[in-house]
Amino acid sequence: QKSLELTKIFIQKLIAPKGITSLYLLILTSFKFMKLYDKLSKIGFLRNNYAFKFLFIAFIGIHIPLLGVIFFVLFFENSLSPNAILLAVLIFTLLAAFSTLMILKNLIKPILIASKSLFAYRENRAISNLPLEYTDEAGLLMFNIQKTIEATENLLKDKQDLIFLLTHDMKNFALQPNALAQLIIEENTNQKINEYATQILNSSVNQLNFIETFIVLLKDEEQIAKEVVKVRKINMNEISSIIQTSMQTRLDAKRINLKMEINVSESILKINQTLLTRVLINLIDNAIKFSYPNSEVILIIKRDHAKLEISVTDNGVGFDNSKVKELFKKFTKMGRLGTDNEKSTGIGLYLSKQIILKSEGSLTAESKGKDKGAKFIINLRIYK
Repeated sequence: QKSLELTKIFIQKLIAPKGITSLYLLILTSFKFMKLYDKLSKIGFLRNNYAFKFLFIAFIGIHIPLLGVIFFVLFFENSLSPNAILLAVLIFTLLAAFSTLMILKNLIKPILIASKSLFAYRENRAISNLPLEYTDEAGLLMFNIQKTIEATENLLKDKQDLIFLLTHDMKNFALQPNALAQLIIEENTNQKINEYATQILNSSVNQLNFIETFIVLLKDEEQIAKEVVKVRKINMNEISSIIQTSMQTRLDAKRINLKMEINVSESILKINQTLLTRVLINLIDNAIKFSYPNSEVILIIKRDHAKLEISVTDNGVGFDNSKVKELFKKFTKMGRLGTDNEKSTGIGLYLSKQIILKSEGSLTAESKGKDKGAKFIINLRIYK
């Protein structure tokens, strides 16, 4: 009888209106951020074990229906039928299961936050600021991810600084034979010696060009890696105006006509407008380089259902379709002189591809063969 009375008093206090209100407020406020995980981490026997936190919540959730049945049996004045008891057990079981699942879902937040931090760093080189004070398995996961991201970022910075230092020194080394070769050509009258000096001069110029290209590649790759990909409104008329202004001198030099068909004035795209402009300028410059004088380059921007399609077409030297993948490789072996002996760095198409891929789009190329022109096609998803 005493045990029954004590149980009755315990349940009365447990389910008193103030107690219920406080319990619900605690659960509801814990759903924000990682408050529930933080509160459980302050309990001694739960502090260092993530699995115990789940078991603790599950244990409470499982016993809620039992407490509900005891409550009905002890405090319901009229006698209960078996059907009423069964209904009460069913209701309390469903409520308990729903509440437990919601709380357990909230308890997974440290893992979700850690996953999002990794994704943000991989996609945008964004440095997270994860909490480091927790000592259970989830806390160690956040700690290790945070420290790994910081260490990786420092390593990349140190590596880039070292490469820039080396390229700077290599540039100085290449300048010395360049200057000496020029002095020999200017001051020596021996034809054979001048020929050798000219070869040395050309070799050093090629070295300098390669080093400059390598430095540009490093800087551009760093810019692309740090670019935060966001959905933005892109003004196609502004882009076409910049392209016309930037390319006019090149077009006039080879007497090439640039025809632009802009069928979309604005689009919501997941790309930076400056970078998209840069890609198109690079593609058009590439088309001019490999086009014959007095020909035409066509830029078309149009909507194709939920995608924006941009194409750059020329009637130039073309290429073998079986080697299309080679075009977009870094320092591609398909690098060649243009129709007016223009030099090719071999990185323009590679960087363009990287920009479009990071914007979740595609950049492809096609040609019908040698001297039958080429077509480069960009597809980008249009957002609402």
